[in-house]
Amino acid sequence: MQGRGTIDHTPVYTREVIRRALDLGATAIILVHNHPSGDPTPSVSDVEMTKEIADAARPLGITVHDHFIIGKGRHASLRQLGLM
Repeated sequence: MQGRGTIDHTPVYTREVIRRALDLGATAIILVHNHPSGDPTPSVSDVEMTKEIADAARPLGITVHDHFIIGKGRHASLRQLGLM
């Protein structure tokens, strides 16, 4: 777990995600978070944040395989939706 948020926002810091991946010696990561509303549809900021993390990870030899958003009984994969 990287962090916890409030009822409608969770700050995600690219440097902290990359730092954790490096600490673990990871060569690949999968991002996962939930939408408390129950609707797993990715927001514009979800897509932008994923791109930012993937762009920062790439030169360090870390691949972002996917970003899953969990909702009530459903999930969304940014890779499957063609958003990454």
